[in-house]
Amino acid sequence: MKKILAVVGMCGSGKSSATEIFVEAGWNRVYFGDVTFDELRRRGQDFSEANARVVREEFRASGDKAIYARLNKDKIDEALTRGNVLVESMYSWSEYKFLKETYGDMFEVLCVVCNAGIRHERLSTRTYRPQTYEESRSRDFSEIENIEKGGPIGIADYYIVNNGDRETFDKQVRELEKQLSKK
Repeated sequence: MKKILAVVGMCGSGKSSATEIFVEAGWNRVYFGDVTFDELRRRGQDFSEANARVVREEFRASGDKAIYARLNKDKIDEALTRGNVLVESMYSWSEYKFLKETYGDMFEVLCVVCNAGIRHERLSTRTYRPQTYEESRSRDFSEIENIEKGGPIGIADYYIVNNGDRETFDKQVRELEKQLSKK
């Protein structure tokens, strides 16, 4: 049976690294954020954070907290025709419920967890969009309180702890990928 796996976790936990491993193994990636970029292209606007924020807020102002899942359903369906699907940037409980109701047992969630102090340190030293401790802590609160991020984290089907070195983490993710590909 084909699988749809969403990778969730707090910022700096290692979601992007896990996603890379699944994609390298042949999973078809559907990035929820592409909806925002598609809309920016349609409007003829550049991909600045300010413009992207406006689009995200407009979509969410619709009152549909599952809007990104609904807008990506056709992409997920198309990707499924080619094999297993890895969903990146699913955040909200409403998105989770929509995908679970739509795809049933085919849809599962991997949560990458990491101690907050380690995450904040990683975020402060990364080359792409580094964040201060205050910025990353503020983002944690905002994502939990405003976009229902805790739900998918709390109900995940699989958990990988990423408090150690990259080699250990990558090995754990590869083992899970192999396990899921056999199902």
